[in-house]
Amino acid sequence: MNNNIFTGRISEVERSNYTIIFEGKDVTARLKGNLRGEDPEKLPVVGDYVTFNYNPIGDSVITSVCERTSFLQRPDQAKTGVMQYMVANADYAFIVTSLNDDYSYNRIARYVSVVLQGGSVPVVVLTKSDLCGNVGRYVREVKSISDKVRVHAISAIYDIGLDELNEYLIPGKTICLLGSSGAGKSTLLNALVGDDVMKTGKIRESDSKGRHTTTHRQLIQLASGVSIIDTPGMREIGMAKTEEGIDNTFSDILELSCMCKFSDCKHESEPGCAVRAAIERGELSEERLELYRNLGRENVRNYAKKKEISKWAKKMKNFKDKNNWG
Repeated sequence: MNNNIFTGRISEVERSNYTIIFEGKDVTARLKGNLRGEDPEKLPVVGDYVTFNYNPIGDSVITSVCERTSFLQRPDQAKTGVMQYMVANADYAFIVTSLNDDYSYNRIARYVSVVLQGGSVPVVVLTKSDLCGNVGRYVREVKSISDKVRVHAISAIYDIGLDELNEYLIPGKTICLLGSSGAGKSTLLNALVGDDVMKTGKIRESDSKGRHTTTHRQLIQLASGVSIIDTPGMREIGMAKTEEGIDNTFSDILELSCMCKFSDCKHESEPGCAVRAAIERGELSEERLELYRNLGRENVRNYAKKKEISKWAKKMKNFKDKNNWG
């Protein structure tokens, strides 16, 4: 038995270099040889708990990734069909959106679907409420996205609504911050931590977009025992391998579908369609149904591309192994 094997948590990933938080210290580490050929989905990401062989005078060696309680991922916008694995073991995902031109109902719905798919609790934090004259309207609109989403409107600068977030600041829990650049993630993080741990950038008045202030994912442990993972801004978030998350987000449409006369109802002009009936009664909007359809189609399309790329990558790996390449 190796008495030098310990368990820590990944706080940063920079290419093939990892930082592990262990007993309040940062430990630099790399992967054990047999892990390098693993499926990317199984490699450590920020928030993962890992076992590692501790080396006090050099890089430690990660020997395994512990079982995850949640795992957030999205299609890599730069590489069609390839997944980007974001964070692991986040209890709550704060979807941070500012109440200016950054606000997008459709984008929030996408985030909620991704978070539900990954097994975290979606909490939409509407920032810069001091700049909005009709906060209640936006809160009601976001609540209509899903009965599984929680919504809070805050102003970190003026300390408005921040006390509402205390219910999530539980020792041992992990909060992940998601959202666009300039949405106020770094300002919110500084407010939660009580210190200027992250730089903040000003908003461009021309388009209400922010400058990137977070360049990589980073886990910060608070003295209270709460962990917070900050992430780079994402203006776009695609759908792939998110079928369950989409269904959970639009559970109202799914429930109505079960009451349709035909099991393969397309909700267009079929007789006995419960979805169309709900729209006619004003209980469901045409826009919500169309968003559900669009996200579902995008999910199927991107997942099909991912399967094709994975198939090609597997063939190439087998070919290289067979011919002793690389």
